[in-house]
Amino acid sequence: MDPHQTEVNEDGCYVGLTHDHLSVQNIMDRVRSPQAGAIVLFAGTTRDNFAGKPVKELQYSAYNALALRTMLSICKELVTKHHLTSMAMVHRLGTVPIGEESILIAASSPHRQAAWRAGEEALEDCKNRVEVWKREEFEGEAGVWRANRDGAVGQKVEEGDADPSVSA
Repeated sequence: MDPHQTEVNEDGCYVGLTHDHLSVQNIMDRVRSPQAGAIVLFAGTTRDNFAGKPVKELQYSAYNALALRTMLSICKELVTKHHLTSMAMVHRLGTVPIGEESILIAASSPHRQAAWRAGEEALEDCKNRVEVWKREEFEGEAGVWRANRDGAVGQKVEEGDADPSVSA
């Protein structure tokens, strides 16, 4: 996979990384199908606090090649597991101000239950597996890098420093 690639569209799955604002309409259109009776959308937004501290903004960084590979793997697994029509996942990188979306996940399926389950699993798998890091910037104090999991303190790894033998 090209290290500068920012999106992949394969086997009913679309994944992307962008520094642009996320579009709910765009991600829904990526999973829309005449075979789908349901589209479930999750939008993760930057909240104004974490553990009682006022958050100023979040900053996201990713190892693009690995992150896209992992996101695609998650989508493909869930499309198969839940018999989805399609799935899309887009993560925003860079600064994400309070109230703006950092991730959008959409799942379409013939029936709503499968799309609901897949959307929840996709979010949890993304937070646990995808090579995205966030820096929480707090009002009046230094920020902290975290793995893309709530509460898990992490350390940013630059793209050239990552271990290429680690696969998602």
